[in-house]
Amino acid sequence: MNDTKLKPALPDRLSGNPRSPHHDAEVFEHEIGILLNGKERFDVEEYCISEGWVKVPSHKALDRRGQPLMMTVKGTVEAFYCEDASVEK
Repeated sequence: MNDTKLKPALPDRLSGNPRSPHHDAEVFEHEIGILLNGKERFDVEEYCISEGWVKVPSHKALDRRGQPLMMTVKGTVEAFYCEDASVEK
């Protein structure tokens, strides 16, 4: 009767872009949170825990394909699953 699905372990490096080799669709079935230097970030496109960086889109600058340019922000990175995401709205 317990239909809870086990969550996969969060990888060291993960990208939200499906074209990236670091994208894992199974992980994105659950809500993920990112802490950078102790503060939660909601605009993270890619992260690497071991190297200590996250990539966030710039606000206005676009590349030649019309995608936002990514800025790298360094610091202590922590990734976690959000607990209350399982509640259906």
